Amino acid sequence: MDHKDLEVWKKSMDLVETIYSISNLFPDSERFGLTSQIRRAAVLIPSNIAEGSARKGNKELIQFISIALGSLAEVETQYIIAVRLKYIKEDKIILDLMTEVKKLLLGFRNYLKRN
Repeated sequence: MDHKDLEVWKKSMDLVETIYSISNLFPDSERFGLTSQIRRAAVLIPSNIAEGSARKGNKELIQFISIALGSLAEVETQYIIAVRLKYIKEDKIILDLMTEVKKLLLGFRNYLKRN
């Protein structure tokens, strides 16, 4: 299956777009700090799904899905930091999108482990 057909990849791409949009609101002083970190972590989520999908077997794909979960945890943490520093306001839509991506990643990993 092509990674671009996976719902988890599509939703994680939506998250990347959202993170890029909100990080534009961060102060210029964060360009090489939090802005760079949250964008890098967000981009790694669909990137790892794509890379894992291109590998030989499910064992490797499961490892890359686990890495994507770690990157999502980074995004969640950095998002909370941005809210606490008052760079942005908490947004239920963004929180829901992160939750949805997490559920899709966990569901996909569990599916792969069973097969």
